Amino acid sequence: MNKVPLTARGAANLQDELKQLKTVERPKVIKAIAEAREHGDLKENAEYHAAREQQSFIEGRIKDIEGKLSHAQIIDVTKLDAGGKVVFGATVVVLELDNDEEFTYQIVGDDEADIKHGLISVSSPIARALIGKQEGDDVFLNTPGGDREFEILEVRYE
Repeated sequence: MNKVPLTARGAANLQDELKQLKTVERPKVIKAIAEAREHGDLKENAEYHAAREQQSFIEGRIKDIEGKLSHAQIIDVTKLDAGGKVVFGATVVVLELDNDEEFTYQIVGDDEADIKHGLISVSSPIARALIGKQEGDDVFLNTPGGDREFEILEVRYE
């Protein structure tokens, strides 16, 4: 299987979530299942079925995170020396030339993407358009809403 790029911060977040699931959530749901079993007939026991469903979700998420971490290529952005070019993990400040609006994006792995926080997926159209460019370059992006043009104002590795 191919390695999936992940920032060091993204990997740390996944590891924190995994630890929370294994040390807090899993024991809590096991206790809830045990308590629900004490109530008798399991066929009509809503608490039991809800706890089993929650257990299934937790176990699935644990397996998902472990899989992602095992196939991750963790990239420490602070140690990158890309010569000012936009690469995975870089933080890019762009100016949309049509409306003079400034945006700051960090290019991250698919699982880390969160546009509300300026984290865009490496496979997104805007990230693909930015990668390989450098400060001062113009970037053209063809979107369903029309063409957009950006100027790269700054590239940081933080």
